[in-house]
Amino acid sequence: MTDHVLTRIANRTGIITLDRPKALNSLSLDMVRALTDVLRGWQHDDQVEAVVLTSSSEKALCAGGDIRFFHEVGHASPMGGSALLEDFFTEEYALNHLIHFYPKPYIAVMDGVVMGGGMGIAQGGPDCGLRIVTERTKMAMPEVNIGLFPDVGGSHFLSHAPGKLGNYLGLTGLTIGAADALYIGLADVFVPSAELPDLQALIASTQGAELPTAIRAFAEPFHAMAGASELQVRRKSIDAHFGAASMAAMMESLARDETPFAQKALAAMRQRSPLMMCVTQELLARGASLDVADCLRMERSLVRRNFEHGEVLEGVRALVIDKDNAPQWNPPSLDQVTPEMVARFFAPVWPDHAHPLRHLA
Repeated sequence: MTDHVLTRIANRTGIITLDRPKALNSLSLDMVRALTDVLRGWQHDDQVEAVVLTSSSEKALCAGGDIRFFHEVGHASPMGGSALLEDFFTEEYALNHLIHFYPKPYIAVMDGVVMGGGMGIAQGGPDCGLRIVTERTKMAMPEVNIGLFPDVGGSHFLSHAPGKLGNYLGLTGLTIGAADALYIGLADVFVPSAELPDLQALIASTQGAELPTAIRAFAEPFHAMAGASELQVRRKSIDAHFGAASMAAMMESLARDETPFAQKALAAMRQRSPLMMCVTQELLARGASLDVADCLRMERSLVRRNFEHGEVLEGVRALVIDKDNAPQWNPPSLDQVTPEMVARFFAPVWPDHAHPLRHLA
């Protein structure tokens, strides 16, 4: 294990605690490898009947991948082909697949920030798994904000969200809270943060195989405390705006809607990479008809294309490195994005027999 991934077994429950608080538990390659090792080890361990993923910090479960690392190693090669970068995405997506099909209850305590790569290690799992949110939960797939696209399986779980809510989340990158996460189906139960110590005590005192049922019973009295979902209230207009045939039509539709909700979404999209919004729209359209493994394989190819293009390197530079918040997107405007530019991102990078995720079932 690394210093940032702590593990223990208690009462037949394997407990993983992410412990990189200064970086909001952003995932490094070492952390991805540590998580993979421990989950593979527990997969066939009779002493482990369930897994709980939690954090040492109330601020975040996981804020995503280590984007400073992306910027550093992405510049190591003129085509963005650093071996470390290739390894990171291949191993991260394989970890997402492992979690999605984990054979034992996989329970994620999604307290605080859960974004990007954090969603990848919290979503999925078998039907007996659980995703727990609190009033501090800040959930998002904000990749378009840095010139990337919703990866870590986002092409699957966003494309399977009700109506056009996946398009809304993927194209705006905006943050949602517990009530919206529950409504969309990206969370299962609500537990107030004040009750988390009692939840931890319950986990410690309950045998692993009984945890999902025990946690659902524990959380039931708090269900109404999650509040009302704004996305549920806005669902009709979201489906109308984000169901338009093109990015231009979506933004034109939002522009005609003077409500603060629509204008906030439009303002966010005007800051995003025009090219990567178009790629994301196509990604989610394709993901709706693919299984998890094929979604991850598609995303893995798109990551290579993105770093070749350089859009994510520019986005990270503007947001995190230079912090000028003035990315020079390529192309700079939506009307300059052509179908050929988008199609290039979906062109095969490797033959099927050589794809780095070819073994995912």
